Parts: sequence; structure tokens; C-alpha cells
Amino acid sequence: MNSAKASIAKPAASEVTIGLGLMFLSVLVSPIIDIFSKLAITTIPSAEITAARFAIQAACMLPIVLWRNGLADASWKQSLFHAIRGAIITISMISFVTTLKYMAVADAIAIFFVEPIILTILSSLFLGETIGWRRYTACAVGFFGAILIIQPSFEQVGYVALLPIVSAVCIAISAMMNRALAQREDPWVMQFHMGLWGLFFCAVLLFLGHGSGSDVFDPVIPDATAHIWLLGVGISAAISGILGVYAYRAAPASTLAPLQYFEIVSATIFAWLVFGDFPDALKWTGIFIIIASGLYIIWRERRFASKPVSDTSEGARAP
Repeated sequence: MNSAKASIAKPAASEVTIGLGLMFLSVLVSPIIDIFSKLAITTIPSAEITAARFAIQAACMLPIVLWRNGLADASWKQSLFHAIRGAIITISMISFVTTLKYMAVADAIAIFFVEPIILTILSSLFLGETIGWRRYTACAVGFFGAILIIQPSFEQVGYVALLPIVSAVCIAISAMMNRALAQREDPWVMQFHMGLWGLFFCAVLLFLGHGSGSDVFDPVIPDATAHIWLLGVGISAAISGILGVYAYRAAPASTLAPLQYFEIVSATIFAWLVFGDFPDALKWTGIFIIIASGLYIIWRERRFASKPVSDTSEGARAP
């Protein structure tokens, strides 16, 4: 009984503060991945950029995983689970990197942040989670905000403007898988397997796309400058991932979730400094709507989760 109580004990205030600080640094570094990706996408196909990211991430995680003896309990069932998750993440990353060739970084990230909205809907459909009319309304409002950003982008670049939503759907599916996996597996091992399987699937796609002339799948030999961009993608992804792992170990996910929306702000600043891109008034309106709806969904989930079991039973007012 004592061990059970210890396992659900709330983290100390100092740990939560550390977690918030680490998450802030993580979302500050995360847009740098996309900045380097956008610099690289001018000469390197998106699948190759994604492969470089996975390779460097896995290489950075490997020493830590070996030190923690994280591969000792590997099984075929877990490997299959990681493989499916790796395939989904690969689709997500390639879709998003491809978007960056045609769209501003801030616009693409803002559209991508419909992911919590998509996750809410998928959790209701496939996990049986209770979602009330307030959160469904917030989801609809959030999608309206995304449309405000997508509509002018769609007129300029066509269906490419929808790729951030494809990426967001894949990440939402991966998040549902993570909920099951995170209960029994070290987050470092999860990050490592994601990179390893992602690299495998990218390698297969690049092999099949060789000589096709595709700017997504046909590999090229990077020049010296492109090598710098690829290293930047991988190293910043590894740093952001490591900071995120430690943040979630120090503080509850519900506490950290709202801070992730700061990534839109930091991405806008970095994109403006590097590329001179800055959202117009219509896109800012869409960004604020997405942020507001996402924060409301998080708030409702936290409020609903904090109710006594009797209040959340069948017949109680849904959140």
C-alpha cells in the first residue's frame, strides 16, 4: 500500500518548476529543427532530411539506453509495436518537412497544433473517453482557426497546405499508442526505438525512390552546407527530445501541455529572423483561435480528471 501511494504521489513543487523550465527550453529549441529543415529542403529531399534526424537522434540516445540497460527486456511484441509507431512517425515527419519547402515555418506549425484537437476526437472514438459538448465545440472552433491559416496557403501552394494536418493526425495516433507503451517502458528506450525504426523506414523509401527524380524520396549527396543543415536538424531534435523526456519525468503532462503552445511564438520569431516570414492579420487570428481552443481543451481535461470518481460516472455532466 505504501509503495502504491508513493507511485502516485504528486511531484514536489521544485520538481514541477524544473519540469516547466525544461519544457520551456524544449519548445524553444524545437522550432530550430524546422528552421534547419527549411534551410536543407532547398537541396535535400524531405525523406533524407527525416532520415538524418532519426539517425542522429538514435545515435544520441544509444549510449543512454545502453547505460540504463534499456534493451534487455526487448520482445517481438514490443518490436512490432515500435515498428508501427516508427512508420506512423515517419509519415508525420516527411509530411511536415515537405510542407516547409512551400510554406512559412510559423504557418505550418500553427496548423500542426490542431493535433491536441485531433487527439481529443480520436480518444473519444477509439479509447472510449468521455468528451462532452464543450470540448467538441472547442475542437470545431480550433479547426475553424486552422482553416483561416490554410485557406490563403491553399490558394498559393495547393494541397501541400493540408500536409501539416496529415502530420498532426499521425502524431495524435502515435500519442494514443504512447499512452499504452509509456506505462511499461522507459521513455529513453521509446525515443531510441522511434529513431531506429524511423531511420529504417526512411532508408526503404529512399532506396525505392532512387532515380525517381522525386523531391521527397530521391536521395542526393549533400554538399558541405547541406551537411551543416542536416547536423543542425538532428542535433536540435536530440536536444529537444532529451529536454522533453526529463521535463515529463519532473512534472505531470497536464501541467506541461499548455507550455507547448509557446512553440508557435518561438517559431514565429525564429522564422522572422532567418527568413523574414511573418504571419499577416488573418493568420494571426487563426493562430490565436487554435491556441485558445487547445488551451481550453487542456483545461477541461484537467478539470474533469480532478473530479471524484462519482462525479465522472455515467450520468454526470460531461466536460
